[in-house]
Amino acid sequence: MKQESMHNQLELLNREITTKQHSQQVEPANQPERAAAGEQAAKQDWRRSVVYQIYPKSFKNSGSGATGDLKGITMKLDYLQKLGVDYIWITPIYKSPQHDNGYDVSDYYAIDESYGTMEDFERLVMEAKARGIGIMLDIVVNHSSTEHEWFQAAINDPKSPYRGYYIWRDEPNHWESKFGGSAWEKDEASGQYYLHLFDKTQADLNWENEELRQEIYTMMRFWVEKGVSGFRLDVINLISKDQRFPDEIREDGSYGDGRKCYTDGPRIHDMLQEMNREVFQGTDLLTVGEMSSTSIDYCVKYSNPDRQELSMTFSFHHLKVDYPNGEKWVKADFDFEQLKRIMSDWQIGMHAGGGWNALFWCNHDQPRIVSRFGDDGEYRERSAKMLATSLHMLQGTPYIYQGEEIGMTNPHFNEIDQYRDVETLNMYRLYREEGRTHEELMDAIKQKSRDNSRTLMQWDDSIHAGFTEGEPWIEVAPNYKHIHVKEALSREDSVFYYYQLLIQLRHELGVVTEGRYERIDQADPQVWAYARTTEQDALLVLCNYYGTEASFDMPEELKARFKGWRSRILIHNCQGASESWTSRIPLRPYESIVYYLER
Repeated sequence: MKQESMHNQLELLNREITTKQHSQQVEPANQPERAAAGEQAAKQDWRRSVVYQIYPKSFKNSGSGATGDLKGITMKLDYLQKLGVDYIWITPIYKSPQHDNGYDVSDYYAIDESYGTMEDFERLVMEAKARGIGIMLDIVVNHSSTEHEWFQAAINDPKSPYRGYYIWRDEPNHWESKFGGSAWEKDEASGQYYLHLFDKTQADLNWENEELRQEIYTMMRFWVEKGVSGFRLDVINLISKDQRFPDEIREDGSYGDGRKCYTDGPRIHDMLQEMNREVFQGTDLLTVGEMSSTSIDYCVKYSNPDRQELSMTFSFHHLKVDYPNGEKWVKADFDFEQLKRIMSDWQIGMHAGGGWNALFWCNHDQPRIVSRFGDDGEYRERSAKMLATSLHMLQGTPYIYQGEEIGMTNPHFNEIDQYRDVETLNMYRLYREEGRTHEELMDAIKQKSRDNSRTLMQWDDSIHAGFTEGEPWIEVAPNYKHIHVKEALSREDSVFYYYQLLIQLRHELGVVTEGRYERIDQADPQVWAYARTTEQDALLVLCNYYGTEASFDMPEELKARFKGWRSRILIHNCQGASESWTSRIPLRPYESIVYYLER
């Protein structure tokens, strides 16, 4: 088969995909008219949609400010429309002291002045809807900032009704903060301790308090009235704590960090169903829950539509395959077989239970995927496309993190003072006190720090990568001179146009949304291979995860099952890909091929 350009592949797709493949046709992602007649992205089938995540602090400043702002996002809506995404999820933009980059909210009804004004937000929502894109907000309600008026009232008057909005104990248990140290902080005035599963400036809210819950639902309805199309719910499966507040005791008698006592807690489903009744019912909102340390069974319950809780869930098991013995802060290779097993288990389990996956490689808390599971040197573009292929052909709703679509990498900063992340700085201090060397910790930080994904979005090769005309809050990655949006848009074989095609395939091909997943690689040490099948068509997806050549033989049972079906290459990241899927298929370093079969 002749190698087609990305643009030619898009045109071919538009000609060949017909309405017989699904009952509700979505207009091609690269055509502006999909937003005609005031149609909102929220009314589209989110099972066929793609979400783009923006970390606004690092996305784009509209002038000379240090941080990104809402006007900067509005300036780049045409770029995101060109990419073809259906929703934009924006991490917290509420008023905040910014101890944890906005996840410490001090006023849920106000826009932080560093990002702009409510008028700026309203215009962003309007302009996005005009382009067929819905805006999703990040809702942070496991905890609030200690500067929130609720907490200030609670700490200034122990008899205040707001005292019950938080969790207090006379003596702490042995639960640990996810940022290090105890999860309890003493209020010297009253002598009691308040719970903070994250930073001490982020006090956990008491979801057992009905008045608090109603305050939260009222706040969420406020943003629905502002026109948002969905919510991402931060660490939402931590809101229901075991009210006995027991210690977590390991088999050897030592204390665990406590997560088993508050993760997927006893009333979590009741609380989410109440939220659904109070806020989501009667709307077209897309709702996704960030689920920490959870299981397939719980996520099926969270996202099965019959239970009326959430649309879909994020889980993180697949992003801990480079945590040897569960330890994050060490430099380590990823366990490929474990990665394939986890991804396959979630595909099969969620499909069987009627749940729905949120698919992602990157976010604001994870390093860049091309630096993590790919090759950010010689094979940067090819491995970025391969990783995108292996994710976007799965069942679920894909999330693209800013810069992922151009193959941005970890910055590989050498000094600790180049980092801003509170988790990174806390861990560096704690581990240095325990005797680990600077060099050892920097190797781990270069690989694992949350700031790896929080460096500036790389728009062009001008100073600060076109992010701002002033001095930015964090440095840009040193490779911005050759990895940036302007360059990607100028070259039709770039990572950007590959993502554009993957998005359109999801919009157009029903098998991508509905097909049953089946792993077919039989523990191959280099290749992840899987099939997606319906009664009428199928995908065969082959991805070489390593920088050496490989080959793959389709299982004989698969050849027999699809004997006589028409086939063609749907998308591939190397010229001269093998046309035949029935004979041995050679795979070059980081090569990916998707075959489309139909009766």
